[in-house]
Amino acid sequence: MKLSVRIFLAYFILLGFAIWFVMRSFSAELVPGMRQSLEEVLVDTANLLAELIVDEVAQGNLEQGHFSTAMTAFSARRLDARIWFLKKRDPNLVIYVTDGLGRVIYHSNGEEVGKDYSRWNDIYLTLRGAYGARTTKENPDDEFSSVMYVAAPIRHHGAIIGAVSVGKPSVTVQPFIERMLENIQEKGMLVMLAALLMGVLISYWLTLSIRQLTTYAKDVRDGQRPEVPRLGERELAELAEAMDTMRRELEGKDYVERYLHSLTHELKSPLAAIQGTAELLHEDMPAQDRQRFLDNIRNEATRLHQVVEQLLRLAGVEKQQHPLDPEPVDTAALIESLCEERQWRLRSLEIKLQSQLDEMARPVAERFLLQQALGNLIDNAIDFSPKGGVIELSGRTQGDRWQFTLCDQGPGVPEYAQERIFERFYSLPRPEGGSRSSGLGLSFVREVVLLHGGEISVSNRKEGGTVCRLELPLLQPLP
Repeated sequence: MKLSVRIFLAYFILLGFAIWFVMRSFSAELVPGMRQSLEEVLVDTANLLAELIVDEVAQGNLEQGHFSTAMTAFSARRLDARIWFLKKRDPNLVIYVTDGLGRVIYHSNGEEVGKDYSRWNDIYLTLRGAYGARTTKENPDDEFSSVMYVAAPIRHHGAIIGAVSVGKPSVTVQPFIERMLENIQEKGMLVMLAALLMGVLISYWLTLSIRQLTTYAKDVRDGQRPEVPRLGERELAELAEAMDTMRRELEGKDYVERYLHSLTHELKSPLAAIQGTAELLHEDMPAQDRQRFLDNIRNEATRLHQVVEQLLRLAGVEKQQHPLDPEPVDTAALIESLCEERQWRLRSLEIKLQSQLDEMARPVAERFLLQQALGNLIDNAIDFSPKGGVIELSGRTQGDRWQFTLCDQGPGVPEYAQERIFERFYSLPRPEGGSRSSGLGLSFVREVVLLHGGEISVSNRKEGGTVCRLELPLLQPLP
């Protein structure tokens, strides 16, 4: 499947699901919202009627009074109201009044007078001073036959002497609900069509840049030197620049050849060890010896991997003329993060870290390289520290430079090695019989420091251990 099709499908599915979810949520809230609005109107109507009929209820002449006459005239009235798309002709309010015991003394249909409504929720709660409302289906098998009732108390001299309940069939708002649902669906379809068109345009726009990158890569493969495509997308533009940088680095054949010499020299020993061990494994031997030889192969393979990785990182730094992306680095937070990542090693060796870091020190540097360099120094200190030892870290601003000091309680650096400690592939044996490193870590640190115009030195402490001092300028000159 083409990338453009994948982008389009992912975009359309994601946006389509979002639109569907919003439409579904809005539709689900529509019916309750309409009924809540209807209930609010019924509350006002019921309380208004309660005030209008209080005197007639108190005197006991509600059926012969003005209210009954007005309701008869209201029922016979023909309305000519056009509410948006709906034309309303007949009133459809249901109104009944009960006495203080819940017996019906008036009903708009004239058939329920005298019946006991005291158990209906609207009357039961209202006569007790609470808010009373209910929704009841006139026909249990018809979901559209429900009528919403809201009651209000009839108070005379502070006492509740009855209740008036106003009902409205839910079917009266159904046309509005259906019309709004239709509108939502229509608008949703239009939005989906717009999203479809937008997805096509976005897919074409994105893949256009990718096609330009593909053309550029093919030209490089064919031995040409094409111009780097100018792309509007930041990420793809960075990718194009990275590809061009890679091309230029690969063209440095002399540089590659020099590193091949170094790599070949360093890999001879572990490869010979792996080859010799593999030949021995063809012979019959105890399981314990076989496991020991297998562990040796695994260790040498790990060493090979580390050499290759570190040599590539070192090569990348040595090729740079200046930091590629310098920025003010919060060194305190960076060092604390590096120490936190190594807590498991520190706990296993019972090594303590003591740090004094200036939180305001922010030298301008390439953050990734500085992080790798400081991490190498901390790892080196852990490797040479005895069990239960202490590593001291300090970082502070001194004039226009940032100074970082790391002290351990290890065996120190022998005099014969102090001049070669930063050479490529030069390493010292670890305490307690630990294996040597690749000899590229400190060389990498020195290259990072020199790249930023700084200095680094390693010396021994009088009380034992090693002191590593690193200085970087707070500001980087323009390249």
